[in-house]
Amino acid sequence: MDIHFLMPTQVRMEEDCVRRHGGELAGLGRHALIVTGAHSARANGSLTDVEAALAANGQSWTVFDRVMENPTIDCVYEGAALARSEGADFVIGIGGGSPMDASKAIAWLACEDVPRDKLFGGFYGRRLPLCCIPTTAGTGSEVTQYAVLTDDARQTKTSLAAPALFADLALLDGRYLERLPHSTMVNTVIDSLSHSMEGYLSAKADVLSDALALQAVGVIGSILPRLSADQLTGGNRARLLYASALGGMVIAQTGTTAVHAMGYPLTYFRHVPHGRANGLLLPDLLAMVAPVHPGRVEALLSALGAADVSAFREIMDVLLGRRETLTAQEAEAYTASASRAKNLANCVLPFGPEQVRALYRAAFGV
Repeated sequence: MDIHFLMPTQVRMEEDCVRRHGGELAGLGRHALIVTGAHSARANGSLTDVEAALAANGQSWTVFDRVMENPTIDCVYEGAALARSEGADFVIGIGGGSPMDASKAIAWLACEDVPRDKLFGGFYGRRLPLCCIPTTAGTGSEVTQYAVLTDDARQTKTSLAAPALFADLALLDGRYLERLPHSTMVNTVIDSLSHSMEGYLSAKADVLSDALALQAVGVIGSILPRLSADQLTGGNRARLLYASALGGMVIAQTGTTAVHAMGYPLTYFRHVPHGRANGLLLPDLLAMVAPVHPGRVEALLSALGAADVSAFREIMDVLLGRRETLTAQEAEAYTASASRAKNLANCVLPFGPEQVRALYRAAFGV
């Protein structure tokens, strides 16, 4: 049995988690840079809880709340400059994948003087101590070594990836999801589902990542009817946050595959939310893999509670509603962009430009 598993982040998950375990922030430093978006952390109570925990510890803090959806390179350099000027010696990322990913890059850039043209060069050296607090049930970024940034030079989203980018501490509280708009909840849960499904269809999967993936898919499948009806309970939200963390642990070992690679052009050029972009592509990925690896696809569908790929497609259609369309020219341009992505090589079904083109055409009826 060949297993390789690295997940060095200390994870705490329970209601009122930040206040109950805020003492663990004391060991990270004296002055925190809190990295978040402009509104959500204040609205859902997470920022208030963090500030209360820091105050109780006698720590000080500065808030950097300029992180946008799909954070840019300019954003993380600005945050790193603020961390240095304020004397921050640790970072707390609060929010969905965008603030948490930005917090990882900022924690690194606050320590290392990295030229912009070397940002995606590979070695990440030192970083400030880091705590991540998710407020969506989607990315699992609190337990991964990835930080995804918008890369205008390449006209796509590009990942930083290194063990140094794992957070030291993750604090998970499902209460922070209560104020999420329904569309955001749907999109982030689809992102979470795609992590576990893609991880299960990865050439790097092993028995341990498979177990986590199937557990996450099963949890999500059991809650999808309530999600579709916009009738989630507090317990449902906590379970979805748990499934998101499991999905993050999965892709931390396996990476993502063609769905993420192909979803990035949809987000960059068409501004399709990341999770939604994945959902538009995911059923047709399963349809392409099924003839070659039927057992893998059947296991995913069984865990989800779907009879076959067609039934899964119907579930996704209900969640997604009216689908975006692509022109033939857009499909070709996005094929060229996605075909350069490294994570295409992860899939159990070999993916090259021909397969990328076929998947875009199938998903969008081009």
